[in-house]
Amino acid sequence: MRVIIQRVKTAQVAVSDEVIAEIADGLLLLVGVAPDDTQEDLDYACRKIVNMRIFSDEAGKMNLSIKDIKGSILSVSQFTLFAETKKGNRPAFTGAANPTLAKDYYEQFNDKLAQSVPVETGIFGADMQVTLENDGPVTIILDTKQR
Repeated sequence: MRVIIQRVKTAQVAVSDEVIAEIADGLLLLVGVAPDDTQEDLDYACRKIVNMRIFSDEAGKMNLSIKDIKGSILSVSQFTLFAETKKGNRPAFTGAANPTLAKDYYEQFNDKLAQSVPVETGIFGADMQVTLENDGPVTIILDTKQR
């Protein structure tokens, strides 16, 4: 799995100009699933995300997790995280999982995160417009194959 983690003040996702999910202080996650991802990858990503200390404490140091600040997560599926760009100018997405597998893992991922923090989601496979106000900015790339 690849997950882009962005610390945000606000984030929302819209489909056909209708806002379907939004959060205040928390994390915007762009989530990609690979064909060889396993339950171990999913568990690892969830554990890292909910415990990652990327929110500032009273001294201004990144020392608090999403759980500590009682924040929320907005999770958006994003197969383009597996774009292959070595040849030509048109990305190939053969490194992404097939839609059936990806949707299953994406839903399991969100369900597991929701056991720890409130989670809002986009719609898998939809054309979505994501709006966010970065906080920091803090943007982290989590790749479960690079542990």
